[in-house]
Amino acid sequence: MNETGSHTGSNEKPSVSYTHDVEHAKKDDGAEFLHTIVDRYARVDPTAYLRRPDEGGFHYWGRRLGAIKPVELLLGEAKYSDLRKVLRAWQLIFVGIGAIIGTGIFVLSGQAAAQHAGPAVTISFIVAGVAAAFAAFSYSEMASMIPVAGSAYTYAYATMGEFVAWIIGWDLILEYMVGAATVGVGWSGYFVKFFQVAFNVYFGENWTEPTVTWTEDPPSMSYTAGHYINVPGFVIIMLVTIILVTGIRQSAFVNGVIVTIKLIVVLLFIFALCGYTDKANYDPYVPPNTTGNWHFFGAPGIFAAASTVFFAYIGFDAVTTAALESRNPRRDLPIGIIGSLIISTVLYIATCTVMTGAANYTELNVPTPITVAVDEVQKRTGKSWRWLNIIVTLGALCGLTSVLLINLLAQSRVFYSMARDGLLPSWMGKVHPRFKTPYIATIICGTVTAILAAVLPVDLLGNMTSVGTLLAFFVVHFGVIVLRFTRPEVDRRFKIPGGKYFFAVFPILGMTISVLLIAVAEVTTIWRLFVWMGIGWIIYFSYGIRHSTLHRDPIGRFQQAHAGEELKDQHHATQEAEYAEYEYTR
Repeated sequence: MNETGSHTGSNEKPSVSYTHDVEHAKKDDGAEFLHTIVDRYARVDPTAYLRRPDEGGFHYWGRRLGAIKPVELLLGEAKYSDLRKVLRAWQLIFVGIGAIIGTGIFVLSGQAAAQHAGPAVTISFIVAGVAAAFAAFSYSEMASMIPVAGSAYTYAYATMGEFVAWIIGWDLILEYMVGAATVGVGWSGYFVKFFQVAFNVYFGENWTEPTVTWTEDPPSMSYTAGHYINVPGFVIIMLVTIILVTGIRQSAFVNGVIVTIKLIVVLLFIFALCGYTDKANYDPYVPPNTTGNWHFFGAPGIFAAASTVFFAYIGFDAVTTAALESRNPRRDLPIGIIGSLIISTVLYIATCTVMTGAANYTELNVPTPITVAVDEVQKRTGKSWRWLNIIVTLGALCGLTSVLLINLLAQSRVFYSMARDGLLPSWMGKVHPRFKTPYIATIICGTVTAILAAVLPVDLLGNMTSVGTLLAFFVVHFGVIVLRFTRPEVDRRFKIPGGKYFFAVFPILGMTISVLLIAVAEVTTIWRLFVWMGIGWIIYFSYGIRHSTLHRDPIGRFQQAHAGEELKDQHHATQEAEYAEYEYTR
């Protein structure tokens, strides 16, 4: 194949033939148009990606931007993966909970209440939870249909073409990287608090706070004198990176232990303080807007807070990035996505109700709002709640650690998928020969994230993550609708209820909510997203579009996928033997 993507033997037939029967449409114009669209998604002929002899350069490169990666190719590549398939359904639920319950409940819940919604932050969590539920349905259907790593990036590649896939993949990198950095900042705050309440040891802010401070209104960033670097946040991210490099089994075990501790602590906080809330703290339940800016309090403030706390629900989409390491992904991925979301939403609502009842919302604008709620109950009752504060801070540390682990795992898998597609350098997709993990991508992600956590504040990072996630959700909703009508014959173990047409109500509502939540986000946050996207476009047009394996060697790519299908049984048997040996030696 030459550099333009044309094939030197254009008259030769590929050694592997891929055909797909498509019903012939009626000959009227409308049917012909529909037939063309369906044929585009059903086409699995590798020669269709080559440059035609009579095709101009502008048309060819434009066609490459919208090139669809067919479902058959994705499934074939998934069966050829070198990653170990060891995760079961309950472990995927724990992956989701590990990513969902963290910064949203231990950090951003207090800030959203203090800055936007007051006690009505509980409603904000419900609104964000409904939006997340629509997204969970769409992710579940896509995951059961295309159980491969890459999450929304891969789904966009199969439905909207390569350029949109790049945009979403680049967006997911921002989501998980900035999300993990946000957690790192929150982890540092609870690390300091733990030593205060447990050992009466106070660390100075010089080495435990981010270097810069962010002010949203008016938007400004400034250096805080004496704040050098956030050491605890940097160190914990690097430690989690090492765990992820060593293997998925080790990572899943650590995550399972941490999530168990986290769930016990959250339940203990809810039941210990539910009888000590003060009704006066709920009045007014929806504080009036007195600033003139609709983002702050009043009914609009509830939706502004929903945009912020939507970050709290980031996590169930991370379940889909572990598809290639799941033992039965078509069945277990939807269980992991929906199960983790339901459990987390119930805990969010209960925790926020107790927290805003235990302490006035104006006191919660701190990195550790849960401990503030405990302190306020201690002042009001005169009883010692030091034991609960110690347990809560320890649980928060465990909870935030699991979020770090899952976010970095998800980010490295997105890097892995994009590198295998040639949109990023191939060395980023290398799998460690012993640990069977994408170790180079993991190390890069962890190092960059640690640096961000060391210098940037939590509010700046959290807002950027929420908007990026909403954009990914919009694309997944759209992709479900597209594939329902263009590839209805592909097997789906989970389908959004509603039959042939009414199912679309869920993804359409999900797209609408995503757009509305993006619209109420801070303007500066949206501009930061645009800047990030601009950087991504430069990388894609200077590197990705020219190195995409779907175009540089489509025949070889399809042959490899076909070989993956033929080696499925052998590969699966080998992994089963490895897993049995591991269980025996353990």
